[in-house]
Amino acid sequence: MPSGLLRITGALVLALAAVPAIPAAAQAAEPPSVVIDSSETAPGVVRLAGRFTGTYDVNVVVNGERIERARVNDPDADDNGTWSYDLDTSGIDGEIEVYAKATVAETRYGAWSEPLRLTVDNPKARAPKVSIAEPADGARLTRPTPVRVNVAGKDVRSVRVRVNGGPWQRASEDGARYVALVNPAKYGDVMASLEAEAVDARGHVSRSASTYVAFGAAKKVRPEPHRQDRAMWIWEKASYNLVLNPGSRRLLETVLAPGSTMYLGVDTYAGRDMIEDARPQLRDLVAWAHGRGMKVHATVAGGTRPPYLGALTRYRDRAVGEMERVLDYNLSSAPAERFDGINVDIEPYILPWFNSAKPDVQIQWLDTLRAMIARRDASGQPLLFGPAVPRWLDTSACCTDITYGGTTRTMAEHVQDMADYIAIMDYRDQADGSAGIIAQAAGELAYAERVGKPLSVVVGVETLDIATSGDPSSITFREEGRDVMEAELAKVYQAFSGSPAFAGVALHHYDSYRDLPTIWGESARWPEPPADSGPPTGVESPPKAVAFDHATVDLTYGRAYDDTEVEFYEVHRSTDPHFTPGPGTVAGRARGLTHTDAGLLPGTAYTYRIVPVDVAGNRGPASAPVTVTTGTTDLRPMVVESMAVTLEGGAARVRLRVVDKETGRPVAATVRGRFTFSGGRYVTVTADADGWATATSEGLKLPTGEIGFAGHRLTAPGHYWAAAYDRDREVTARW
Repeated sequence: MPSGLLRITGALVLALAAVPAIPAAAQAAEPPSVVIDSSETAPGVVRLAGRFTGTYDVNVVVNGERIERARVNDPDADDNGTWSYDLDTSGIDGEIEVYAKATVAETRYGAWSEPLRLTVDNPKARAPKVSIAEPADGARLTRPTPVRVNVAGKDVRSVRVRVNGGPWQRASEDGARYVALVNPAKYGDVMASLEAEAVDARGHVSRSASTYVAFGAAKKVRPEPHRQDRAMWIWEKASYNLVLNPGSRRLLETVLAPGSTMYLGVDTYAGRDMIEDARPQLRDLVAWAHGRGMKVHATVAGGTRPPYLGALTRYRDRAVGEMERVLDYNLSSAPAERFDGINVDIEPYILPWFNSAKPDVQIQWLDTLRAMIARRDASGQPLLFGPAVPRWLDTSACCTDITYGGTTRTMAEHVQDMADYIAIMDYRDQADGSAGIIAQAAGELAYAERVGKPLSVVVGVETLDIATSGDPSSITFREEGRDVMEAELAKVYQAFSGSPAFAGVALHHYDSYRDLPTIWGESARWPEPPADSGPPTGVESPPKAVAFDHATVDLTYGRAYDDTEVEFYEVHRSTDPHFTPGPGTVAGRARGLTHTDAGLLPGTAYTYRIVPVDVAGNRGPASAPVTVTTGTTDLRPMVVESMAVTLEGGAARVRLRVVDKETGRPVAATVRGRFTFSGGRYVTVTADADGWATATSEGLKLPTGEIGFAGHRLTAPGHYWAAAYDRDREVTARW
């Protein structure tokens, strides 16, 4: 990779350096891999280019802030090729870090490049830096006190200070600093957060880290453990509905009983920040939950994209900032409106060098957790702090014999020592056995009992459909259904009923749990939704469409509202710009406010309209249309011409035919996919000369069920998969 100083435009200077931040043990050049080979500059743009081997779906991670798809060239469809990405630096100033990441074809786990660091000297994008100099963190204020703010930057137009999320107070310039007077008597005997904000002439806004102080006789309060049985992770696609669409809470009550705990995702989503710009609605939700005997924990990650980078020293301030957002919200809110805990989901073991670079990332992760806890302690808030941890954190070679703080323990024990509780991602679909739920949680419970931490171990189970991931289908109850899950959980409760450390069972996650039937097949039953009196509104802003390449269109659109819940958004597509949405134009369903429509034809104009659908199946009005034209390619489209699923010998058999869409000739494609509903096995098969491919599921053991097949990847030299034109995609077999 090149290094040196490259001048792009007048005042915009870019320095590039390949930085061996990953320890040498993690840098072995072994396939599968993805690498950054070179960079070329043009005004405001850096074109990054590289190679991938044994991988696909190349993405570029930019400074832990966003993940962008790279453009790939793999005409032989053998998961080896080149990629490129144009990084726009016009809005960037300072040092940034760039990775390339891809998915390993055989395992579907991730491969990462070594990092590339770019230093951009761009005054036009330079934001002021702001920090609170006085009072010091932890100070006690009993009389009017000046808050002194340091600001580094040119053309600063305003500096403001606020206390406990209240109104901003303008600070006046006082020599090299800005000063605002704060009177503790105005607030009473409370713990307080102080924040400063600076705005320059170009509109750049910068916030300081929070400073925590005590007003008057205020005292810090330590958290008290509480039971968290039937806790449930609720991620942002659903959590924002609960905050912004109060009727959604009626649906939540059908699966979350009084006395349970919500792990509420509070990250920004679709341009909204519930903690900052929907604070009154968030307070209303938390108070509503408390009124029903529930506890609410804010679920945060590392403040990065992807979230696991937040464990690293380089990004630690982002993770701490996520913690402070929740702390500051609590201090700004009435007692009934405050979170009861913080559930932390960073998961740095997803980084490929987590194992090989032991104990480097492990120690960085522990340091980040400790820094987050320190901010909780400084604020004096009684929030339980609970990281989500994998079930093997006390047994895997990557996580045993870790020396930290002068003691050598497993990673699980180090985390348990510092945290108030852990939520074990004990993701298996059976309670018994050496790899079952009970055995995998026993060590953490025994340690918690030994060190005297009651109600500090939550056992989490999975209901998500994960069969296209790198994990085996045995980790989730998706295939077995709710009845089997409850039978297995009954064994867990019996096994741990005598443990004072056992805080209950958590379910991952809300949306997939609602979609989990009692059992698949004719007798399947789902939770009964509440009565719904009318259709949803239309989307509050019309869709926008961008063609990424010859086969992919990215859609975004505004939120719709309902007296209960907007269950999903139907994406309708047609080549007729004046079409009326109907059953024949449905291109997909989206739970959230974005959708990627893939498998399209090149050089084709597509028109889209969005139709919201509520939990009762009522459809709202269709959105205004938007039209976009796909790009061009030399690759030829291929499709699944036919597919059938049959039952044979206690398993399912799928037989499908792949053909060239334009000529109808067979294509000997490699077919990768997985069985669905009662099945989950992932298979890779090659179609024969006539285009036919056949695969068999795992054994089907339940008395009733339903099974289908979903293609994940179809590849053939000179072709691409035009999946939008496949036939028989919804076929299943029941017994």
